[in-house]
Amino acid sequence: MPVGEVAGTAVEQVMVGSCTNGSWEDMYAVTQVVKGRKVHSSVSFVLFPGSHRVLEVMAREGLVADLLAAGAVISESTCGACPGLGHVPAAGAKSLRAFNRNFPGRSGTKDDQVYLCSSVVAAASALTGVITDPRSQGAPPLLIFPKSFEASSAGLVPPVPESEAARVEVIKGPNIKPVPVAAPPDETLVAPVLLKVGDKISTDDITPSGVQALVFRSNIPAMAEFCFKYLDPEFVTRAKAAKGGIIVAGETYGQGSSRESAASGPMALGIRAVIAKSIARIHRANLINWGIVPLEFQDAASYEGIQQGDRLKIEGLRSRLAAGQPLAVVNERSGASFTVRCPLTPRERDILLAGGLLPYTRATNPPHLHLPPHPPLSPSGSGPLPSGERAG
Repeated sequence: MPVGEVAGTAVEQVMVGSCTNGSWEDMYAVTQVVKGRKVHSSVSFVLFPGSHRVLEVMAREGLVADLLAAGAVISESTCGACPGLGHVPAAGAKSLRAFNRNFPGRSGTKDDQVYLCSSVVAAASALTGVITDPRSQGAPPLLIFPKSFEASSAGLVPPVPESEAARVEVIKGPNIKPVPVAAPPDETLVAPVLLKVGDKISTDDITPSGVQALVFRSNIPAMAEFCFKYLDPEFVTRAKAAKGGIIVAGETYGQGSSRESAASGPMALGIRAVIAKSIARIHRANLINWGIVPLEFQDAASYEGIQQGDRLKIEGLRSRLAAGQPLAVVNERSGASFTVRCPLTPRERDILLAGGLLPYTRATNPPHLHLPPHPPLSPSGSGPLPSGERAG
């Protein structure tokens, strides 16, 4: 919506940066707006430079001093407040952010009120304490690029030569677990619909962000415990009891952040396929990389005939995926059948038929790389295979 429609709305928090608006151009424009002025006393104004290089150039060009003098807080170059990792807004407070996501609860506050805006709208509003059209504050800032974007590589540890790789010790804490992988798809899939959801299910809905979940970022089975936590608190229990299944969804399933855990978590719980009216592009790629078959209804109306708990059967799954052909799905409850499609590039096809990107990489890597083994999930998706067994 135009900024004028919400102009004058009081805000208690203003933020700029993270992955989307943390470039030099953004930081420079913000600095020009607030330079020589003071952030409003009711506002917390925080900036997240998009990279260490941006921050170093900001310091070298004098932007950091100008921003600090205005009352801004400069954070590390992280995702930060965008997924609720710090700077969580107070209950009832309005937060204005030059970020790219504001799904409900993403900020870490369940009833958050987050507005998205441009960097200069954020800067102007930080000065006034209300959402402000920056054009009312004078001429737009003139963008001047620095002579150089060079930055130090201090702190970056280069890889050792391959001949010395064997001596490198990988230190793992108690919460860093082996990465599970899916079994390659079988020729026939028979599985229950563990969850049926509507349109525009985001990756935040699939695996919530925030400190509570992200402390398990190196432990996929533990992080999977948060899948659909707010949308359907019983989903994980159901998935474990069924030892895997299928998710049915409406339009643009998996929209939002590229969050890989929104695919790895369901995979770890045994989800073998997603059938949707449409699947968001990046999430679809992640599903393939984690061995979950992304299927789309040939006729969107078929969605209406499926109930959560129905048992679906797909015959010829593996061979028809390999041939790029549509697949017939039979609903064992109603006896009805419908058609789904799964268009794949040759590489996507090979990855999916291998069970995901990790097993595909192992199968196609030169032998001298000696990749460590990963525990495969059993065909049911119930967990790693017992010692001495193998999938397929």
